[in-house]
Order: sequence, then C-alpha cells, then structure tokens
Amino acid sequence: MLNKQLLLTALAPAIWGTTYLVTTEFLPPDRPLLAAVIRALPAGLLLVALTRRLPKGDWWWRSLVLGTLNIGAFLALLFVAAYRLPGGVAATLGALQPLLVAGLSTGLLGERLTRRTVLAGVAGVAGVSLLVLQSSARLDAIGVAAAAGGAVVMATGVVLSKRWTSPAPLLATTGWQLVAGGLVLVPVALAVEGAPPASLSGANLAGYAYLALIGAAFAYALWFRGIRALSATQVTFLGLLSPVVATLLGWLALGQRLTPWQLLGAAIVLAAVVTAGRRPLVRTGADNYQPLTTAHRATDAEMV
Repeated sequence: MLNKQLLLTALAPAIWGTTYLVTTEFLPPDRPLLAAVIRALPAGLLLVALTRRLPKGDWWWRSLVLGTLNIGAFLALLFVAAYRLPGGVAATLGALQPLLVAGLSTGLLGERLTRRTVLAGVAGVAGVSLLVLQSSARLDAIGVAAAAGGAVVMATGVVLSKRWTSPAPLLATTGWQLVAGGLVLVPVALAVEGAPPASLSGANLAGYAYLALIGAAFAYALWFRGIRALSATQVTFLGLLSPVVATLLGWLALGQRLTPWQLLGAAIVLAAVVTAGRRPLVRTGADNYQPLTTAHRATDAEMV
C-alpha cells in the first residue's frame, strides 16, 4: 500500500505539472529563466524571513551545493533542453531520473537496487515516452546533453538531500536551497534574456505569485519533507507524475487532443509510481514477511 507520506509528497510534482499551463497562459513569452528566478529567489527569501534561521557551519556550502543541483543547475539545463529539443524528448530523457537515483542510492545510501525498482524505472520511461513523445521529434546533441545533464544533477541532488540531513527546521532548509538556486540563476538569466520587462500585467504578477508561493515555497517544502521521511528512490518516482498532470491539464484547459496511446502511457506511469512506492517486504521468520522500514534500511546500509 501507498502510505500517506508518499501521497502528500506526490502533491509536489503534481503542482510542478501545472507550470507549463501557468507559463503559457499567464507569463510574458520567451522568459523561462526569469520565471525560474522569480519562482525560486523570492520564495526562498520569504521562508528564510519566516523561519529566521541562517545556515551554520557546513550548511553554508551544503545549501549552495543542494540549491544548485536541485534548483539552479537543474532549471538552467531544463531551459537549454526545452529550447533545443521537442518537449516530449526532454521529458522522456528526464524520466531516466528514477533509475539514476536508484543507482546512486545503492552506492551513497546503502539502498538495495531491486528488480522491481529497475522494471518500474524502465516502465516509467516507456510510459512518459508514450505520453509526450511525438514520432516527428528530432534530436539535437546539445539539447540531449542538457536534458540528460538535468536528470543527473537532479538525481544527485535528491540523493545528497537524503544523505545530508539538516538539523534546522524543514522550511529553513528549503529556503536556503531556494535562495542558493535563485542566486545561481540570476546571472544566467541576465546574460541570456537581458533585463526583466519594464512593466508586467496583472496576469503576469498572478502567474509569478503562483509559481513562487505554490510552485516553489509550498511544493519544494513537501518535496524535501518527503525526502526526509521516505527513501530517495520512492520520492524520485513521484516526479513522473509531472508530465501526466501537464498532459491532462493541456487536454482539460487548453483543448489539446488526448490519444489512446497517451492514455496508455499515463496508465503505465501511474503503475510504475505505485509499484515503486510500495515498501519492499523482508522475511522475519518461516513464511512471515513485513514491510521494510527505515530501521531495516539502516541496518542494511551498515552492512555495506
């Protein structure tokens, strides 16, 4: 069974799946990096102000590393991939992230790489490709490298977020990462897109407010909370929900066509998420089994 913590964490990628709709309908065109900066930096500053906590000791550089991996570098690479590749190709390459996290978790966290995880990861990639990949899609070497790089940096960020447990409150740690990621993006946005627009409409401001408050402060807090409570592999599979939500919103709100192949892809993705989210069973005696708990995983890690 899926536990409540997993379902709560799933809200984060579901919210991120609304980003495409908000960006196309409410924000100024051709300003994705500006949107990323406004999404991350104000939200991070707000959380830091509310918690009144600054990093201490190693957490200055750890926050910079995690913020760069989870937010700054990831969003910048996502921008490059989005401009040089069809969206379906970028999303399909991004779907490799659960397999990358599973592999990294084996080495850095002592988690077992099970057959079920591998099969769920392969199914997730197949499901996302059916959901968003078009037969006319063309590949670009730089775009492919950026999309693959984005999956790698985000996977590394998820695993390190699990390995480095902050003693500070969750909202403070989330704020530090958002600030770090936003600051990394500022010079990139200025170099690529130039100065922000001189004026913004009410719809623009509403869109930016949604991305900052809901898409960043709220969603990232849920995401990092999930990483603390669940295994890194369980959490990363939830990211496959983003293209499912984006596709469904395109059909419901924008009138985009939804084909039987896309429905099949969505069903495969959901099956992969559910399969990966189930806690593995460990043998406790004769023919008795019970769910693998955090305590069991810690014991396994100590044996590696």
